[in-house]
Parts: sequence; structure tokens; C-alpha cells
Amino acid sequence: MAYDEMLAERIRNLLGRHQGVTEKKMFGGIAFMLRGNMCCGVVRNDLVVRVGPKKYEEALAKPHARPMDFTGRPLKGMVYVGPGGYRGEEDLAKWVKRSVDRATSLPPK
Repeated sequence: MAYDEMLAERIRNLLGRHQGVTEKKMFGGIAFMLRGNMCCGVVRNDLVVRVGPKKYEEALAKPHARPMDFTGRPLKGMVYVGPGGYRGEEDLAKWVKRSVDRATSLPPK
């Protein structure tokens, strides 16, 4: 399944200053791993953001965010963000920071 390569490149640029970033094909798109933990990703033209269960409802309240329901059931702690929610660089940076904050709160794998 294809994914938005331009969005992936924008994420790479934002994650470039972090150590331990790897990429993995996941969910039919690409996932960015930080210290072995899934951080964020791209599926088709949606941004995938790992926010964790405590920040889940807060993230869903943001414009263009919706539950990540890849399997038909929402994955608690993960949201999709449509293109309108990450169009601007500042908007994308905020979403990626949410993911980085979650991934770095977890023990390295």
C-alpha cells in the first residue's frame, strides 16, 4: 500500500535531531521508531500519531484527528490525523512532538 512520501520526508526532517530513529514498514505504510518504540507514521495520506492512553481523548479533540481503527477497532492511544491537521509545518511539528513525548516516556526496546 502506498503512503505519502512527502509527508514521510517532512517527518524525517523533524526527527533528524533525535538519536535511535529507525523506520519500519507497518500498517500498510511506514512507521518511525524511536529507541525501538513506535513513535509516529504515515498510512496513505494520514499521519499516525502515538499519544498514549492518557492523552488519547485530548488528541481526538484536535481538528482533523480521529481514532486509528486500522483493524476495525480503535487502537487506544493512537490517532490518525488527516492532511488538514498537519498541512502547516508548525502543526506537523506539534503532532510529531506528541509522538516523541510518548515514545521517549517508554523504556527503550
